Amino acid sequence: MSKDISYLRREFLPGLPAPMSGNSASSWMRKNLFATPLDTVMSIVFGAVIIWFVTSVFDWLFISAVWSGDGRAACATLVQGGTQPDGWSGACWAYVGDWFTQFMVGSYPRDQLWRPILIAVLFVVLLVPFLIPKAPRKGLNALLLLIVLPILAYVLLLGGSFGLTHVETSQWGGLMVTLILSFIGIVVSLPFGILLAMGRRSQMPIVKAASVGFIELVRGVPLITVLFMASVLLPLFLPPGDNIDKFVRALVGVSIFASAYMAEVIRGGLQAIPKGQYEGADSLGLNYGQKMFFIVMPQAIKLVVPGIVNTFIGMFKDTSLVSIINMYDLLGIVKASFGDARWITPVTPLTGLIFAGFIFWIFCFGMSRYSAFIERHLDTGHKR
Repeated sequence: MSKDISYLRREFLPGLPAPMSGNSASSWMRKNLFATPLDTVMSIVFGAVIIWFVTSVFDWLFISAVWSGDGRAACATLVQGGTQPDGWSGACWAYVGDWFTQFMVGSYPRDQLWRPILIAVLFVVLLVPFLIPKAPRKGLNALLLLIVLPILAYVLLLGGSFGLTHVETSQWGGLMVTLILSFIGIVVSLPFGILLAMGRRSQMPIVKAASVGFIELVRGVPLITVLFMASVLLPLFLPPGDNIDKFVRALVGVSIFASAYMAEVIRGGLQAIPKGQYEGADSLGLNYGQKMFFIVMPQAIKLVVPGIVNTFIGMFKDTSLVSIINMYDLLGIVKASFGDARWITPVTPLTGLIFAGFIFWIFCFGMSRYSAFIERHLDTGHKR
């Protein structure tokens, strides 16, 4: 006897098309932008605003911009005494082109520009292989980049020897000063930060107290104060006639400030290392130096790569504060150019600041992307 079982299907359902991939652009838009009527309205409204803003900025920066000219008339309207129609507004890249050399090297003698250009070329040639993990001869590369190049740059840029014309550091400026301050600060702050972090965790009371006092004192004051003290107050404590160059004082101030912050970043990495790593190193009979150099410190630095790069980025941007001691880095030169009577227009300051901001963004973005690359390269925890 057969029974009618209602929950049993007596025929197969027709085949359905395969579901759309969740990774497609249309699927992502339906899920994130048009999931509900409210999401649809907000996406359309804000999308229109973004499109209007992007097109307006693009037009101001490129389409309506002035790319050539020899004075303010090229970037001013008829009412302002220029050649542009009334109501015009656009970037004045002609002004940036006219001041470009000044933005790069400041007042460095124009007949001696081969010296900073040569240093820049050597810096790029040595930096590129240094940043490539699998490049050969890393030790020699590091020696040339971190020790030989700064000494060569000092001799070549300053001059006064080997038949080179002496160029006062007061004539240095622009991006050259920004890069020198940040590069020397990076080179000095990392090893000194490591030493200070180790000193803060030391079991010797005097070393620990000195390290803690130095770190807390420097981190407790703004960089402007450190630069002001290095530039104005330090010469008051020196014997008459013994005056340290202002640029060197700025280098020392920036390096000291960055070292204190770097020490705290490294200390965070040291605290994250499990106690078993120390005990394992002790069981192998390693002394303190071998334990820190071969076992603990490589793991600690690997853990705090983002913090280290973040400190480098902050220091690179903070170099603009040297204007407080009358040194003209990139931003200082850009601001000084606003007073040039040949280029005084309503759009000149904004164009200059956009140019400076773009230069800073290129370097900071490059450092952050390289940091992400190094994190992926060192992420060996799940590799077999």
